[in-house]
Amino acid sequence: MSRFTIVTLAAAAALSILAGVSHAEEVRAPAAKSWQAGLHRTDLVRRDLGVAGQEVIQVRVDFDAGVTSPKHSHPGVEVAYVISGTFEYQLDGQPTVTLKAGDSLYIPAGTAHVAKNVGSGNASELATYIVKKGEPLVVIQQ
Repeated sequence: MSRFTIVTLAAAAALSILAGVSHAEEVRAPAAKSWQAGLHRTDLVRRDLGVAGQEVIQVRVDFDAGVTSPKHSHPGVEVAYVISGTFEYQLDGQPTVTLKAGDSLYIPAGTAHVAKNVGSGNASELATYIVKKGEPLVVIQQ
């Protein structure tokens, strides 16, 4: 093995370790418990945004087949990206929209909405929130 190859492999290993440490610092809390049967949340990132009183939270939400979320809102903006499956989203005051893997949706702050897995199998979304720090992430609507 040449000296260049050894140095390159060592640098790659060091970067890999640093990337793992960096990711570990971003995740503050273990996965939250589901707030409904058939929904599974995995908290990925929770960081101060650099704007007073704001934070960014990123969560993977997995829906079992046929599961619908309760009607809820968030104390800030949500951007939902469909990782797999097919979802139907109903936002208050807007027509229902159906999204498939690769599609995304902007949900304004405080807008009550429902997400439903309308596919035949499990479905997953990546939800990114820019929210007011210290407030509950999910507010269930009546």
